[in-house]
Amino acid sequence: MIVIENITKIYQTRRGSVTALDGVRLEINDGEFVAVQGPSGSGKTTLLMTIAAMLRPSRGHVIIDGHKLYQMSVGKRARFRAREIGFVFQMFHLIPYLTVIDNVLLAAGVTADKNPTARAMELLNVLGLRDRAQHKPSALSAGEKQRTAIARALLNNPTLLLADEPTGNLDPANADVVLNHLSAFHKHGGTVILATHSRRAEQLVDRTVHLQNGVIGNSAGCSPSN
Repeated sequence: MIVIENITKIYQTRRGSVTALDGVRLEINDGEFVAVQGPSGSGKTTLLMTIAAMLRPSRGHVIIDGHKLYQMSVGKRARFRAREIGFVFQMFHLIPYLTVIDNVLLAAGVTADKNPTARAMELLNVLGLRDRAQHKPSALSAGEKQRTAIARALLNNPTLLLADEPTGNLDPANADVVLNHLSAFHKHGGTVILATHSRRAEQLVDRTVHLQNGVIGNSAGCSPSN
C-alpha cells in the first residue's frame, strides 16, 4: 500500500541545514499496524507528515496505492489526503471555541457521507464521548481531547491512520484507551502507522521500525529498509 522511496527531508534554519530524514526506504502493506520508534529528534514526526501528504520531501517519493503523492497538484493531493488519510496529533489540535461535535465535523469538507453529523455522532458514541458532544475542549480531560481528535481523523472513513505520539500527554489508563481504539481500526482492516515510545503499543503492532538520526536501523524487531 505504501512505498517510501529514498525519502530525504532537509530543513533550512538560521544555523544551517538540518537533515531530518536521510534516504529512508520502507514498505508498509495494506492492513498493517506499524510502530515507528526512536528518540526525540530522530525524524518520526517528519516521516509521518511526509507520508500524510502534509510535508514535501527534499528528495524521494511517497507512493500510496500507486499514487505518487508529491507529483499530484496541490488540490488533488489535498483531496486525496482528506479522503484516504486520517492524522492524530500528540497535542490534539482542537479548535477551542468549537464544540466537540463541530471539531469532529471540521473534517467533513470532502466526505462522501451524505450525513456527516450522523457519522460524527456514531463515532463519538463508540469513543465514549456522546455526552460530551456539545462541550468545548476546555471542559474535556486530556483523554477525551485525544478521543475527539481520533473521531475527527476517522470521520471520512480513511484507509490509513497516522498517529504521532497520541499517548504522549496521557496517563496510562487513557493511553490504553487510545491504543485500543487504534487497534480496533486496524482489526477492521485499516492501516495504522504509530509514532510512539509506548511499550504497550509493542503488544498491539505487527512490527516496529526504529528511526535514528533520520535513518531506519536494522535492530531486533525491525524490518530492514529495502
